Amino acid sequence: MRSAFDFSPFYRDTVGFDRVFSMLDSAVSQGPQGYPPYNIEKTGDDSYRIVMAVAGFGEPELNVTQKEDELLVTGKSQPGAEEKEYLYRGIAAREFERRFQLADHVKVVGASLANGILTIELKREIPEEKKARAIRIESGSSPRITRQ
Repeated sequence: MRSAFDFSPFYRDTVGFDRVFSMLDSAVSQGPQGYPPYNIEKTGDDSYRIVMAVAGFGEPELNVTQKEDELLVTGKSQPGAEEKEYLYRGIAAREFERRFQLADHVKVVGASLANGILTIELKREIPEEKKARAIRIESGSSPRITRQ
């Protein structure tokens, strides 16, 4: 499915925003995804949690990977030693791949699986050189310039 909106004119007129338009194009073209269902929670000023319902998957069948500003969660069911005959199968165990675009400086700090719920803890860790700092204002006619 291709979006009805064309982002190519923005690529011509902007510099350095190509990642933003690629993310928008990707989000529009993928459309809504319903499996597996998930929640994104804000647990503090700089901490977040992704909670995914992954019923039917065990720990060895799940993979959580962070590469730069993208979080990838995949589930691949392993065939059981014995085949089962289902009268009704309501628990979906189909393979999935779910991608999340993370904001700058957001890191995965942990993941856990309990009762069919995968919980991924995230934290924003801004480096000291990127944090806001106060600039002292000196009185006088012109600021002092120090050379090294």
